[in-house]
Order: sequence, then structure tokens, then C-alpha cells
Amino acid sequence: MTPEDILKEIAAQASVCKRCALHHSRKLAVPGVGDPYTSIMFIGEGPGFHENEQGLPFVGAAGKFLDELLGEASMNRGDVFITNVVKCRPPGNRDPNTEELTACKTYLDRQIATINPDVIVTLGRISMGYYIQNGKISAIHGKSFWLSGRMVVPMYHPAAALHQPSLRAVIKADFSKLPGLISQAKKTRQTNLGLAAMTHKDEDDAPGEENGTEQLSLFEEQLDK
Repeated sequence: MTPEDILKEIAAQASVCKRCALHHSRKLAVPGVGDPYTSIMFIGEGPGFHENEQGLPFVGAAGKFLDELLGEASMNRGDVFITNVVKCRPPGNRDPNTEELTACKTYLDRQIATINPDVIVTLGRISMGYYIQNGKISAIHGKSFWLSGRMVVPMYHPAAALHQPSLRAVIKADFSKLPGLISQAKKTRQTNLGLAAMTHKDEDDAPGEENGTEQLSLFEEQLDK
């Protein structure tokens, strides 16, 4: 199956999912949308009213600001993939609970594995917790981390700027870093793949012997120190 086929399959499964109680108030599931071959993936928290009506992520006021942010980073929706940690709207736009996050985890994990982006941007505290459970977004927003083999960049949710206008400039500054971070992440992942290939070749050339060469690993290492 192609990445397009897999993402369509995930979307179809999410549209009829009954793994948690969110399906009771679902009008349309919001599995995500974008380029299956992109280098960058944005993960929000959960669909809101407009998303539930249209089946698309970030189509309300926060979505308009996201479009503005992408444009200032020389990107658009067609260049990226946008989704949420849960695919159905939590009632009253509340935070998704543990049961709901767990129910949707399979879909999100498959999307990440299929797209295999160099960079994942988490938008908001809930999606940040998918990777960084004890962090404070006010302290680590805009910083880059290597987690599970790729760069993860926690950022404020675009909606935060609607409630706190002072955050607008902060969020814009964080997004302005993205082109450089994508370039950096691509180079690092290529280097890691090269090192892994060399290590594998050495093991094949000397079966049964200790390699003795310590494989470099940037995973779990914070890049911005």
C-alpha cells in the first residue's frame, strides 16, 4: 500500500470508530490532511466545532492564524500534514481525557509511521504530552528535541494567541525557526542512517565479533541547550 492508501484507510477507520465515548457527539471525524510525503507534521489537541462540521483540522479562527504562521515560514497546508491527538471533538472543546487519548493512539502512531516526518511540531500542552510528559510549554516552546528518532518541537497552540494576544509574537518567532530546523533534522537523520548502515556492514564483515565502535545516537538528546 502507498502512504496515500494507508492514510485513507486510517481516515476511514477513524470515521466509524467507537473505541471511546467521543463517537456519541461526533458529526464528522477529523483524521488529518496534508502531504503524505512531507518532512513536517503538526499535531494539535482535538477538533473544535468547525472541525467537527467540516471534517478538516484547524478550520476555525485558530486555523486562520495557523495558515498565517505557515505562510510566514514559507509553507502552506499542501506542504505539511496536520492532525490531532484525538480525531473526534471532545464536548465543549474540553481537553481529551486519558481514555480518549489511548483510544486514538493507534491512529496517530500509524500516521506518524506512514508519513515518517523529519520534524513533528506539537501544538499545545496536550499534544506536547504525547512526547514530553513532564515539560512546561512556557519553558520549552520553540526548542527542539530528538525523540523516537526524529525532531520534536513543542509550540503553543495557535488558539493561545486568540486568548492571550501577547503570545502572538512568541508563536510567530517559534514558527520562523521551522525552515532551519527542518534542514537540520534532515541532515541529522541522514547522518544517523549512514552510521547505522556502516555499523551493520561492520557486523556483517566480522560475524561473531564485538564491533567495539560505539554507535552515535542523538535520540533523546536536546539540541537546544
